[in-house]
Amino acid sequence: MEKFSKLKELVASVETDVEKFYNAGNSAAGTRVRKAMQDLKVLAQEIRAEVTEKKNAK
Repeated sequence: MEKFSKLKELVASVETDVEKFYNAGNSAAGTRVRKAMQDLKVLAQEIRAEVTEKKNAK
């Protein structure tokens, strides 16, 4: 559950950069968005592995 909370926090923290990139055309914000998306991908994969492990342990 802790990792899911981190995932939600990461999404919330990148929101301003997404707006800057798409609405203002800020290239640096785009770079930050791409990095955050990669971090989200890694975190989501870790959550998937935990869920699978917990499900199979039953």
